[in-house]
Amino acid sequence: MKKLTEHLHRLAKEPYAPLLPWGALAMVLTLVWLLIQSLLVGPAQDRLTQLESEWSTARQVLLQRHEARQTRQELSRFMGALPTTQEFAPLALAISEEAKRYSVKLPALSYRLDKPEAGMATKALFQGTATGRYEDLRRFIYHLETFKQLLFIEDLTVLRTNTRSGDAVTVNIQIATYLRGGPPSGPAKPKST
Repeated sequence: MKKLTEHLHRLAKEPYAPLLPWGALAMVLTLVWLLIQSLLVGPAQDRLTQLESEWSTARQVLLQRHEARQTRQELSRFMGALPTTQEFAPLALAISEEAKRYSVKLPALSYRLDKPEAGMATKALFQGTATGRYEDLRRFIYHLETFKQLLFIEDLTVLRTNTRSGDAVTVNIQIATYLRGGPPSGPAKPKST
């Protein structure tokens, strides 16, 4: 103890002696800062990083679920716009009637049903040869594209233009739609109208 006291007296006489308490305070504060950093701040930052990662993952899952819900709603609306299997037979008749309304001759409209994939709608294709003036055919096609039920013109091929009977045009037309509820029940024979 005596040696320590002598050593402190000698240090007090040095010119840098007034800086010693401040140096000791700086050392103590540095040790306290390192202790707080290692015991409190470091684990808290690790926990914050973990929570941010979990929050980001949860947000992604929530966004995916929200998008899935929106997709289900849109799919439900789309499926609601499709004709049902009960509306399938009258649909061929309605297309033929619309052809007559626009002065287009559509003597035979046949159909076929494609086998649906699991859980999907059945694809129905109508095929026929239509003849009429260009303007009438154009209005008829426009009407098909804006029909109340979902119809797609998949193929339209001009066969010939008959110059003897005026400006008549003959086209092969293939119209597709999808049926909800699977294939029609009962005997499904190609229908000509």
